[in-house]
Amino acid sequence: MNFTRWSARLPGTQRRGAARPDSAVPSGSAVPSAGGPPGAGHGAVPAARAERSGPGATDDGAPVPARTPSVDALSVHDILGKVPALVAVVYGPEHRIAYVNGAYATVFGSRPAGATAREALPELDALGLLPLMDQVLRSRRPRTVKARRVPGGAGADQSRDGYYTFTCTPIEVAASGPAPDPEVACVAPHKGVLVFGADVTDQVESTERLRAAEARQRAAAVTLQRSLLPQELEQPDDLRVAATYQPGGTDAAVGGDWYDVITLGAGRTALVIGDVMGRGVRAAAVMGQLRTAVRAYARLDLPPHEVLQLLDGLAAEIDASQIATCVYAVHDPNEGRLVYASAGHLPILVRDAEGTVHRAAEPTGPPLGTGGWLHTSGSVPLGPGSSAVLYTDGLVERRDKDIDHGVEALERAFAGATGAPDIVCDRLLRALGISTDHDDDVAVLVLQHPARTGHDAELFHNAALELHGGTEAAPRARAFASGVLASWRFSPELHDLGVLAASELVANSLQHGTPPMRLRLRRTDRRLIVEVTDGDDHLPRRRRAEPVDEAGRGISIIATIASAWGSRRTPGGGKAVWCEFALPQEAGEQ
Repeated sequence: MNFTRWSARLPGTQRRGAARPDSAVPSGSAVPSAGGPPGAGHGAVPAARAERSGPGATDDGAPVPARTPSVDALSVHDILGKVPALVAVVYGPEHRIAYVNGAYATVFGSRPAGATAREALPELDALGLLPLMDQVLRSRRPRTVKARRVPGGAGADQSRDGYYTFTCTPIEVAASGPAPDPEVACVAPHKGVLVFGADVTDQVESTERLRAAEARQRAAAVTLQRSLLPQELEQPDDLRVAATYQPGGTDAAVGGDWYDVITLGAGRTALVIGDVMGRGVRAAAVMGQLRTAVRAYARLDLPPHEVLQLLDGLAAEIDASQIATCVYAVHDPNEGRLVYASAGHLPILVRDAEGTVHRAAEPTGPPLGTGGWLHTSGSVPLGPGSSAVLYTDGLVERRDKDIDHGVEALERAFAGATGAPDIVCDRLLRALGISTDHDDDVAVLVLQHPARTGHDAELFHNAALELHGGTEAAPRARAFASGVLASWRFSPELHDLGVLAASELVANSLQHGTPPMRLRLRRTDRRLIVEVTDGDDHLPRRRRAEPVDEAGRGISIIATIASAWGSRRTPGGGKAVWCEFALPQEAGEQ
């Protein structure tokens, strides 16, 4: 690029020859074209054709086109002085100043010619441009830095900071005139750099406003997401549970991951984890509706696959375009198993008492919202000393790896993760590389069924009695309950309430149920549970008995004296009716 002589021509069209006004010509005479012969009449040759006919006079009277002025006749200082961008020209290895335009002087002040950039252009040093200019001077290739902040460089009033994108371009200052620096003899062209600063303040501020709006939207989604998750997990008697939720990084929208722990009564606990496909507030809202529905369906104490079947229909009604994966599992301490149903979700991992990690079977049904499928239930052992982890795909899925590799990595990490459930959650996140800038949100739920020994073992007891039909069943049940509760050293009041509850439940089963029948008593550190099972699947309900009725008061009595009661159908057919009594704190610590 030659700084003093530009050979290019300005873009534009050539001027057409203009006809003289009619008032300047005598009436009835022809208007001559420029350079044309006298007598040429109006419209003899159109102006457009005259321009195409080339220079000089033509036989048909076409005008001679005007000559376009050359850029050589224009002053470079005048041109650069009118450019609204910042322009500075420097030359030599010390980047001595050859020229700064008016826009540059408005922002940074005028600069003396011939001074070095390090001395007279400190702003370039502050912007980090001097090393870049050295590279341009050596490589003869342009370099650009984007959106550099210039304090007080926006607008004529300089009331706010400006942002400029600077481009440094190699040039040559020709030796045809006086040297830019009077002390330098002009015997050859001087290599230099043209610094061009384009004002991008409006673009930067618009981008910042957009990012701020996105940040506010993401913060609202995160707040909604966290408000819909359990603020405090329910802690069952027989399990220790902890969960964590990690939203995606600032560039990732919040998803629809959720988890929950629901105590079902009679010592049983439901554990749920799910993931709504999609991002943002919409996914979080769908997640909140599904989580609320899960809690409502859980109160029905249905088998896991029936809960998912209900959720499947509800998900399609909430939003037909959204699908979700989910695992619903129920732990029964009496059975020592985790019964679960999976709607397209990742497998549960269980670590037994020996430290071996087992993977639950494949999903027992498709994702929620697909409709038309029947879910089934599966089970996995979860006895004392075992642990399990439920998780969403953000924990194990990576863009560059198959998801099975992530599950295998989680198995290895879970095998060595010891400690309380909350500590295990943190260790799993660290082992899988989950940080604040992770590109997907993550939910993890860890449960442990501790093996209790010593004093803790004294607070947990089980006792069961097989009942056979006949008049002797009720007295045997009362005697059994009285002896067991006395051995557990309950207070006389609680002892009598427990015996009364056992008697009423057994009487109800003898009257309305079918064999086989069983009475089970269970004591935890916080409650006494009385449960009776039989072979009839008709669930009892509480009703108001009339004064003349001889029956129908058993369940009402149970509901009156117990802290809670309920019933459910058992997997093998039949039902279980239970009630529980909260233990005083001192009784639970005996």
